[in-house]
Amino acid sequence: MRIVVSEFMSLDGVVQAPGGPEEDTDGGFAHGGWPHPFFDPEVVGGAFDDALSTAEALLFGRRTWRTMAAAWPERAGDPFADRMNAIPKHVVSATLGDDELTWANTRRIPGGEAVSRIRELREADGGDLLVMGSPTLVRTLLSEGLVDELRLMIMPVILGGGKTIFPDDGALRTLRLVSTATSEAGVQVCAYRPVASGEPRR
Repeated sequence: MRIVVSEFMSLDGVVQAPGGPEEDTDGGFAHGGWPHPFFDPEVVGGAFDDALSTAEALLFGRRTWRTMAAAWPERAGDPFADRMNAIPKHVVSATLGDDELTWANTRRIPGGEAVSRIRELREADGGDLLVMGSPTLVRTLLSEGLVDELRLMIMPVILGGGKTIFPDDGALRTLRLVSTATSEAGVQVCAYRPVASGEPRR
């Protein structure tokens, strides 16, 4: 399986609380819901549809899973929501109990086993393993070299601070731009794939 990461991102690299004001206020973050003015169904919505259409399973960190689990079951009847609810899901958590996994088709990956278990998923046959949000998890995946594609919806806004997906370990990681699209609102939807050692960048 390929691990594909899909994120709303500001120009200064922030991915925190795209869904709404109360989603994640850690660090005093006050801009929850910031992508909403820039969303359009064709370019940005189309990027999500495309990512989900090739996904065979979803992978979340605990906080993002909780947010999604509280929202999507109520939207049953919409084709995108029905797909979100039906697809297999994995949530990385050291604290969620099995009785809390109320969102259909969810399995828990214990936090201490996350890297090894995700490696096993990645080595299995199948389509994409799609990660949305989950910045702490994505930083770990990038640090471990487990991300096969980054799909970033870069919004024309600067948020001045907040959570990011990028490791701060000083390591150089080269990516190749494989596709791009621009919405009328100025959103850049860009897909990047890692460049292997010795591989040409083009």
